[in-house]
Amino acid sequence: MKRTPHLLAIQSHVVFGHAGNSAAVFPMQRIGVEVWPLNTVQFSNHTQYGQWAGEPLAPQQIPALIEGIATIGELGNCDAVLSGYMGSAAQGRAILAGVARIKSVNPNALYLCDPVMGHPEKGCIVPPEVSDFLLHEAVAAADLLCPNQLELNTFLHRSAESLQDCVAMARELLQRGPRAVLVKHLIYPGKSSEHFEMLLVTAEGSWHLRRPLLAFPRHPVGVGDLTSGLFLARLLLGDDLLTAFEFTAAAVHEVLLETQASASYELQLVRAQDRIVHPRVRFQATRLPAYSASALSS
Repeated sequence: MKRTPHLLAIQSHVVFGHAGNSAAVFPMQRIGVEVWPLNTVQFSNHTQYGQWAGEPLAPQQIPALIEGIATIGELGNCDAVLSGYMGSAAQGRAILAGVARIKSVNPNALYLCDPVMGHPEKGCIVPPEVSDFLLHEAVAAADLLCPNQLELNTFLHRSAESLQDCVAMARELLQRGPRAVLVKHLIYPGKSSEHFEMLLVTAEGSWHLRRPLLAFPRHPVGVGDLTSGLFLARLLLGDDLLTAFEFTAAAVHEVLLETQASASYELQLVRAQDRIVHPRVRFQATRLPAYSASALSS
């Protein structure tokens, strides 16, 4: 029997609804990955409701919990680490120490960083020190980086001017350490208003993917967390980067279709669980040409 992959997921948790680990853990388990959730914060609900209860985890608890897994002899079975929302830079440094500890016993373990920098206009608030940590420390440690457009712009200290520019910006990030950059949500001048667009960039090439943009009275939270989790899980199950990219887009779209049909503000992960495993829709990514420096400056 083929071994089941194991993944340590270090990000936020909400008691009600789906964001952070509450959006990613069940879908990753449902497609066949053992997930070890480690919650950086535990809130009653996600912060875009405007009010919530709960508190962050003390940073020292992160290495302590990881060492506890090592003590029982299981840490070497960890195939990957996923990090998302962090409540402080100290938490972030504790996560990087945990990644290093895991790689010391399993050098093949992957680290995917979902660099959550917040979106104050939407009520997602992240301390400025966390953004600084992600910009200057986390990116160099990550094997895989999954920013959205706002985060990509923040990494490069400018706004994208075109799809070509998004590709160039992602390629700049590759020079800082990651082997692949998945931009979970593209926004740039001239983008179609009818499509949701994503981008995968590696040293070997760049792939652009479009799927229908679904309308919601209030767009569900946790879509990015779901995307990063499924992408990493599919890699652990044996997909190559492109196949994992295309599968993830299809599975997330299925969840959004079910959420829209249910007229829900929260992602309908349980109702969509079979479609996560076996998406009915398929989206094919298009390989982009290797843009020249002159094309990017024109």
